[in-house]
Amino acid sequence: MSDSIDPLAEVVTLLQPAARYTKYVQAAGGWRVRRSRSDLAFYCTVIEGSCRILRDDGEDIVLAAGDFVLAPALEGFTLSSMQDSDTALLDEDNPPPRLPDGRYHLGPLELAPEVQLVVGHCVFDSPDTPLLLSLLPDLVVVRAHARLSTLAQLVGEEFRATRPAREMVLARLLEVVLIEALRSTSQAGSAPTPGLLRGLADTRLAQAIRALHARPAENWNVPMLAREAALSRSSFFERFRREVGLAPMEYLLAWRMALAKRLLLRADAGMTEVAQQVGYSSASTFSVAFTRHVGVPPSQFTPARQAA
Repeated sequence: MSDSIDPLAEVVTLLQPAARYTKYVQAAGGWRVRRSRSDLAFYCTVIEGSCRILRDDGEDIVLAAGDFVLAPALEGFTLSSMQDSDTALLDEDNPPPRLPDGRYHLGPLELAPEVQLVVGHCVFDSPDTPLLLSLLPDLVVVRAHARLSTLAQLVGEEFRATRPAREMVLARLLEVVLIEALRSTSQAGSAPTPGLLRGLADTRLAQAIRALHARPAENWNVPMLAREAALSRSSFFERFRREVGLAPMEYLLAWRMALAKRLLLRADAGMTEVAQQVGYSSASTFSVAFTRHVGVPPSQFTPARQAA
């Protein structure tokens, strides 16, 4: 297998994004919308005008036309007008009024729109969502990105349509949106927190990460991965843990278990086959490792997942 495999694309694909809704929103005057559902990924592109994000940690981020925001699992922030406002705080349970043309209006209805947004929520259907999201930034801001704005609008158009294969098209569009946003952040070298993006932005670590993803069944250890990165064992270990947020073998185990879960959910996957594909010499050895990591044996994982 080629080491050209893309770890970022693999993570997004494993997340299995599905659209919950996409809305066209216009705003005027003073307004505030609270976003607190950590189980829903939030994305927004500014078509016209400007607004800001107020994070719970006090950071104030100004957004202008063409900017794109992705919050895979941000547990609380407010999208607000540029002016300070004491207007009622809207949230998921208290949405803004919907206009006859299908748009939603924030702020006083009598005022002409000053801001145009496309906003949406998606959910992740992966059984490893917490792990995968921990590898991504909690907030991504991409400046003046016409392609992302276009993609977000395409998601909105497809969401409102009733064409055949709608759910499949939405899932693929969302995957492209997520990859494009995360790739833009990675290329800019601006990933603020440890995770996969920071690891891939490090050219040495990226070699090891790609090799690990391309050959997850290989009998990897830290010296082997360090050689892939052309680093000493100690330098590689510290650098990987600092940039990715996990020790190399912790990352390998977590990734193998994520792959194993996906394989187990396939109707045609046998235990021995799954064990071999994720690097275990026997089904019994794999079963012990899986049970220790997941909390249930492989034989019980699929029925429990289907019931959930």
